[in-house]
Amino acid sequence: MSAEMDALVAGATQKLEALEAALYGLEQVRGQFTTEDGMISAEVNSDGALVGLTLAETATSLPPTEVAQLIIWACRQAAEDAGGQRSNVVAALNESFAPEPQAAAGAIGGSPDSA
Repeated sequence: MSAEMDALVAGATQKLEALEAALYGLEQVRGQFTTEDGMISAEVNSDGALVGLTLAETATSLPPTEVAQLIIWACRQAAEDAGGQRSNVVAALNESFAPEPQAAAGAIGGSPDSA
């Protein structure tokens, strides 16, 4: 029974470590996007909140509505980048919680000749 308890504790410890790694990974997510001309750069965190916005001085030569649209577009692109990173973290967590495949010898159903 000690081996079973050790295996149970080891499994729980692995799952806890996977959860902690996922939480850390989510905290590290930063989606970033810079327009091709470098005029606007946006950075968002894992929640999609804007944490950084940089405008080049050349942005002042554009009409305000155009700059606003570019800012929104850059933020959306950065949020998509963050979403992809977040998906990778969650996928890794899901893999760590997936049940291990059973050995073929222990599979239910037996051989083709069994009754």
